[in-house]
This record gives sequence, C-alpha cells and structure tokens, in this order.
Amino acid sequence: MPPDDPRAEDLQLLVTQSERCRAILAQLSANREAGDVMIQRAPIKALLEEIAEPHQGLGAEIAIIANGEGPLEVRRMPEIVHSLGGIVENAVGFANTRVEFEARWDAEMIEIVVRDDGPGFAPGVLSRLGEPYLTERDDEGAAGGLGLGFFISKTLLERTGAKLEMRNRRPPNVGAMVKVRWPRAAIEAPTL
Repeated sequence: MPPDDPRAEDLQLLVTQSERCRAILAQLSANREAGDVMIQRAPIKALLEEIAEPHQGLGAEIAIIANGEGPLEVRRMPEIVHSLGGIVENAVGFANTRVEFEARWDAEMIEIVVRDDGPGFAPGVLSRLGEPYLTERDDEGAAGGLGLGFFISKTLLERTGAKLEMRNRRPPNVGAMVKVRWPRAAIEAPTL
C-alpha cells in the first residue's frame, strides 16, 4: 500500500493494536505458569490497591472502598488484574477529579464497581461497549470509544465468570460506571 493511501494510518493502527493484544495474551500466559500459592491470592482491598497503584497521581484521585460480610481473600488472577487495571486507567483518563474503585461482597457474590466523575460514555457508545472498534473522544471529551482494550478486558473478565454492566451515572452524579459481578465461588481463594 502506498504511504499516501488514506487507509495506511488505519492499517498501522490495526497492526499496532494486534501486537498489543498478542503481548497482553503472552503476558497472561506467562503469569499463569509461574507463581506461588501465596502470591496467587490476596485480600480484596489489597488487590484493589495493587490494581490502582500505577494510576495514582496521574490526575484524578482514586478512592478505594471495600465493604462486605467478613474478610475476603480472592484468587489473584492475571485476567482480573489486567482487565480491572484497564478499566481504572480509562476512568482516570476521563475523570474530572475522582474515581471510585469499590468492592462489595456477601455470602453469594462479589461485585467491583469503577465510577468516575467525567463526561460519561458518549451517546451511541453504550450499545457498542465491549465490541472491538476504534474511535476517539468526541468534541465534548466524552468517551467516544474504548476500542480493543475494553473488548479484551470484557472478554477476559467474562471468562472468569463475571457479568459486566456499563452505564452512565444518573444526575445529580455524572460520569461513567462499570460494574463487574461474580458468584463468590468463582474468584474467592480456597481456604488454606
């Protein structure tokens, strides 16, 4: 394809994103092979802190909240760490000042919610969230597309047994919300 072809930039973006997907999958495979049982489990709040740490100080404040029935240790699965990290990264990128990263649990379920106070998902995007598409922020700064990264995160989380809900927060709150919910047995660490 000639370099001045208008499709050249799109083709290069697809190649770059394909390489990114390959690297993510290779990293997840390598992480699954190695590891000691104590590294493969974590208290839920410690897991949230680990996931949020690379995104702290990059703009929005990240508030970590963990409330549930009794103590909870979960399996520290690379799919969960990577996927929630990507969701938190997107929230920080679109938030005005604050991201809430919350875990709630009871005897039956575990739920993790990421909320931001940004412009929310752009109209027309909500119905496509989780599909592999490539777009940018719209003129108002709303999330015009989360593309392949969100598609990978959603797919990996669903493979761990999660159900996802994505929506805009209702006034008076503003911003986006992603809720991830598992049956407790799907990710709770077995008793030692």
